[in-house]
Amino acid sequence: MNLLLIEDDAEISQMLKDFLTTEGYCVTCAADGIEACQKFQDDAYSLVLLDLMLPKRSGMEVLRHIRASSAVPIIILSAKDTDSDKTLGLGLGADDYITKPFSVTETLARIKANIRRSVQYSSLAPPPKQTLRVGDLVMDLEKYTVKKGDQDVHLTAKEFSILKLFLENPKKVYTKEQIYSLIWNDAYIGDENAVHVHISRLRNKIEDDPKKPAYILTVWGIGYKLGDKL
Repeated sequence: MNLLLIEDDAEISQMLKDFLTTEGYCVTCAADGIEACQKFQDDAYSLVLLDLMLPKRSGMEVLRHIRASSAVPIIILSAKDTDSDKTLGLGLGADDYITKPFSVTETLARIKANIRRSVQYSSLAPPPKQTLRVGDLVMDLEKYTVKKGDQDVHLTAKEFSILKLFLENPKKVYTKEQIYSLIWNDAYIGDENAVHVHISRLRNKIEDDPKKPAYILTVWGIGYKLGDKL
């Protein structure tokens, strides 16, 4: 079992890593939010242990980043113990919340319980869709192709990934920061033009009238979403 431990306190991180390694887990550590997002993209994990108070990128931002593309179990480890912090963390998609200071044996028990539930759920869940459809667009995830009606739509890798993101999350509004972070797998540095250019090119390829888009809508002041009247 591979675990991702995201904790900026070196002493706590090393203590947990040593303990969990003796229990048979392979533990990868990240000390800040940007490193955490990168390491999550680089490997597959059975569970994530996440501190909320991180440098460079907050734990809540990391949680949103992971949940945008993965259902991996996430346990928050935090000194923040108010009901509002717990409600926010669990509401954003965390599976469990452990308050510091914590018992390593209790943490181990929570890890085992969350992984067990995840495995049981996965065994009951239907297989992932290989085809995504909206309007007259059909995306084949296995063949990596897109058709609009009977016509092939030739997309770049980034355009394909952006369209896939919207098709898989039809009711979600994405900010430019979220799109950049998820598609470019990098920290957002305020380069709105990169996202804007790729959205514009994608619209030119899939919209009947790019000036009046129906598939990818602009949510003014926020970002973009999939059209809901197709």
